Amino acid sequence: MSERSYWLGFSSFSGIGPSKFTKLLSEFGTAKNTWDASFSDLEKVLGKAWTPKFTEFRNKFSIPDYEAKLKKARVSFLILTDENYPKLLSKIKKPPFVLYYKGNIEILRCAQNDKSIAIVGTRRITEYGKQVTQDLTSDLVNNGFVIVSGLALGVDAAAHKTTIINKGKTIAVLGCGVDCCYPRENQNIYNIILENGGAIVSEYPLGEAPSKGSFPSRNRIISGLSQGVLVTEGAADSGALYTAADAFENGRPVFAVPGPITSSLSKGPHGLISKGAKLISGSEEIIQELGLEKNINDTKGTTHSASSGRASIKGSTREEQMIIDLLENESRHFDEIVKLSKIKSSRLGGILSVMEMKGLIRSHEAGVFNLS
Repeated sequence: MSERSYWLGFSSFSGIGPSKFTKLLSEFGTAKNTWDASFSDLEKVLGKAWTPKFTEFRNKFSIPDYEAKLKKARVSFLILTDENYPKLLSKIKKPPFVLYYKGNIEILRCAQNDKSIAIVGTRRITEYGKQVTQDLTSDLVNNGFVIVSGLALGVDAAAHKTTIINKGKTIAVLGCGVDCCYPRENQNIYNIILENGGAIVSEYPLGEAPSKGSFPSRNRIISGLSQGVLVTEGAADSGALYTAADAFENGRPVFAVPGPITSSLSKGPHGLISKGAKLISGSEEIIQELGLEKNINDTKGTTHSASSGRASIKGSTREEQMIIDLLENESRHFDEIVKLSKIKSSRLGGILSVMEMKGLIRSHEAGVFNLS
């Protein structure tokens, strides 16, 4: 087996993270030597608690079988010393020593060589937050940015979907294995990211379920893959603030959008601004702060080709066209669309999600939809 294969083996054991793996390499020289080391030698680094657990794992785990599973699942991986490992990510404190990915490796090269920004925020997104996220994402995509986010509900989902609508490229960083979509409600987004040349990445092995501790850990990868972090909306205890904190710690700029002072979901961005994040009202300020040039062909607020007129909006299936016809003159609630279209609610949800990602419709609070 290659040295890379042994790195893969260590990434599959939950008791060894970046810091401990670095210590092992320092002690034994290579991952292969570490894998083959004696119990007593391992105990010097891993300690009495973890050494028996690792040796038991090592005796049962087959690296070749695991590599075969990765191939079957169409999942690839990079190790920290690979030439293609994202340079931006390698510069953070405690970069993942193995990065699993599903999808387009070229987007990881684009993110490290060109423009990349993380867009994160609350799962409980408001109409204000949704509009701000969509507008800023659209502008940044039209200026050539790769959008990095965490595939969560709310702001993350809005950033990924808007990127796809604008024919941009996006990277979703998961707190579970790349073969597991979490949350399940975003399976459509997961699929369309891959279908449109994006990538799903994670430091967690194949089949690993999300845990409470995995999300703060994955946030450092979100910020690590990005030249800066943008928080559009979030409460004072929002998980997005962990991503911003990681960016601060690694010397990456943080941008925050001010919101209504009456909204609890404005407290996160306002708190970041008080700590040194740059208050922004448009993409120009982000581009300028990063020392880049704005695309002169960018049209602010344009989100898809159908925006020039509703008459040009056409569905690609009979069901999509039926929904477009129902929404032609008025907004309708989800339940009303179910009743009039006679499409089962379980199926309609997926159709509406795909239509929104295509830029055909827009969803609002309380389950209301209208044409874009």
